[in-house]
Amino acid sequence: MRLRLKILLLAILPLVASLLLIAVAVRQQERQLLAQEHAAMERTYMDARRDELRHYVELAVSTLQPLYAHAGSPDQVEADKREALRLLSALDYGEDGYFFVYDLQGRVLMHSRQPDLIGRNLWELRDPLGRPTIQQLIGQAKAGGGYVEYLWRKPSSRDMAPKLGYVVAMDRWNWMVGTGLYLDGMRATLRQLDREAQANIAQTMWWIAAIAVFGVALISASALALNLSEHRLAEAKLRALAHQVVRSQEDERAHLSRELHDGVSQTLVSTKLLIESAQQSGDTMLLPRALERLNHSLVEVRRLSHHLRPALLDTLGLAAALAHLARELDEAGPPQVDLHVVGPARELPELLNTVLFRVAQEALTNVVKHAAATRVDMTLDFAPNTDRADRSDRSDRSDPGGVLLRIQDDGAGFDPDAAEQGDPRRGIGLRNMRERMASVGGGLELQSSPGHGTQVEAFVGEAAIRRLPRENPAP
Repeated sequence: MRLRLKILLLAILPLVASLLLIAVAVRQQERQLLAQEHAAMERTYMDARRDELRHYVELAVSTLQPLYAHAGSPDQVEADKREALRLLSALDYGEDGYFFVYDLQGRVLMHSRQPDLIGRNLWELRDPLGRPTIQQLIGQAKAGGGYVEYLWRKPSSRDMAPKLGYVVAMDRWNWMVGTGLYLDGMRATLRQLDREAQANIAQTMWWIAAIAVFGVALISASALALNLSEHRLAEAKLRALAHQVVRSQEDERAHLSRELHDGVSQTLVSTKLLIESAQQSGDTMLLPRALERLNHSLVEVRRLSHHLRPALLDTLGLAAALAHLARELDEAGPPQVDLHVVGPARELPELLNTVLFRVAQEALTNVVKHAAATRVDMTLDFAPNTDRADRSDRSDRSDPGGVLLRIQDDGAGFDPDAAEQGDPRRGIGLRNMRERMASVGGGLELQSSPGHGTQVEAFVGEAAIRRLPRENPAP
């Protein structure tokens, strides 16, 4: 195979493979999100409709209560019933909202939208699915009232449509009173949302395909532009390509190094502490936790390419995740780690939650590894002083609010300038924390000196928080 074709294939095949993997992942993720949104919307809609129906029936029953509670002769009771039916027939809501009354044997006493049914016994009526509609409604009413889904003819269109009904029994009058809402509008809306989501998925796939075609075309054009006729020029270009590959590798290694340092390293350190604690104390109960940490490290390594955020933040939130982190280190201590949450907790962008969590991990890992501290105070402040607002964004000095994370220990301390300007390997943790805070428009302040402990403050102002995306980006 000629060198030019080899270079072309080496450039095109990884691009095509990556785009195919991205397309599969995007399609799968969008389908999952569509199913989740569909279920959440249907659940929310049905809950709201159930509450609405129950309130309608409660209102109707409260309207009839004076008549129902009235005691009198049989003629007076019949007069009260007629008056109650008249009142219910006048109550309606919306285009297809009405009340109906049956006796407990299935005879229609009142149906404001289908008066031709009055007087008929519908006990044996079944819907197109074979379900005994009236028997189900009366059975639910006798059981104390509740909801029934069935099919009924919609008055406005005369078509059969799914309906959600709510019924109660008025035992002394031998009545079943109820109302219902048709569900075809909700289901039509859900189908429309499904169609729009499928269209969005298709559009995304077309965009990925277009990017793939453009990338292949661009690579092909660049390959065709290579002039391999002159050995010296080819050698120079190959050297440049080799340098570019090396730079890309180094960039990727640096990125992976940061991720490993900020994620896996902390887990391995805590695992090491658990094992050492188990060895020293003979407490074998710590070993399963150590194994769990190792399993967590393996999962995080496998998913580094996807830049997944910490699972604790998904399930517990930032404050709870920090509390869990502090509790773990405290149990494996020393040092003793305490978390203080100041101000009412607020919802922060997911990216900011991840960054603050990673900063806390890095700071606590440094304390355990280097500080020889006996106590660590960690504070998550949702209402920091307004004079700190300029720390995250120099252009918003007057903007109050934001969020502050402070980690303070009573350890040995160190010289921050010497740590960051000396051996680069010693300052990687501090640089990582600064880079993470800068990526969200925030800032990091470090105060330490030998023998006087260390204080790390990570702050993001309100203006920077508002600029962050609210979706669930990877860290």
